[in-house]
Amino acid sequence: MSFFTNKVVLVTGGTDGIGKALVYSLMQQGAKVVTCGRDYDKLYHLQTVYAGKPLLALSADVSNEADCKSMVNQAITTFGTIHILINNAGISMRALFSETDLETIHRVMDINFWGAVYCTKYALPHILKNKGTVAAISSIAGYRGLPGRSGYSASKFALQGWMEALRTELLDSGVNVMWACPGFTKSNIRNVALNKNSQPQGETPLDEESLMSAEEVAEHILKAIEKRKRTLVLSGQGKQTIFLTRFMPELADKLVHKFFFNKGVLVK
Repeated sequence: MSFFTNKVVLVTGGTDGIGKALVYSLMQQGAKVVTCGRDYDKLYHLQTVYAGKPLLALSADVSNEADCKSMVNQAITTFGTIHILINNAGISMRALFSETDLETIHRVMDINFWGAVYCTKYALPHILKNKGTVAAISSIAGYRGLPGRSGYSASKFALQGWMEALRTELLDSGVNVMWACPGFTKSNIRNVALNKNSQPQGETPLDEESLMSAEEVAEHILKAIEKRKRTLVLSGQGKQTIFLTRFMPELADKLVHKFFFNKGVLVK
């Protein structure tokens, strides 16, 4: 039996990328899964693949508090409880701040930060009863501000600060709070990243095939949840960036600037 067998796990943003890989792996390990997305075709596909299995795939926008509350209520109605919440839903951006419509930053914050806050608020009473886990998918951008991704960095800094406060509040409760920073992952996130006008980019500046797969990332995250880790940083580049930012910040400024401006990954 897997650690996740018969556990009720809510994964936000489960129709693409890491979220989809998490859903697939959890289903294979015998979990009861609740997930959400905004693409009806992708939700229908998930329901078709796992027809007759304990999967509840719902249409929900995590930036909408009412949708989050409804999703948690439907999870409780269907499965009776929630053991684990994985705040995975997220969106990125690529644009210089001086050129960026503020709506872009509002949208990124609403999904990446407020989406996690809303879902956790309504799921936490049930997770407390089970002494379960609240997890979030963050980024190296939560440790180091990245050029061209000012709103994304802000959202991940906010997410990690809030998660750290929540973890400290719940130290004696039996609930584990953790956040994972996968690094660049092969997924659709760069194609749908918002541009300066708050519209999807529709392209990626990276060689997607050279990146870690979403499936591999999902396995690392689930193992970290099982081991009740505090944080997970998957890439060597990410660990190096965090180290330099903490101990040699001016050097980190120069290296990050060179990477994003000279290698063409700032904007496309």
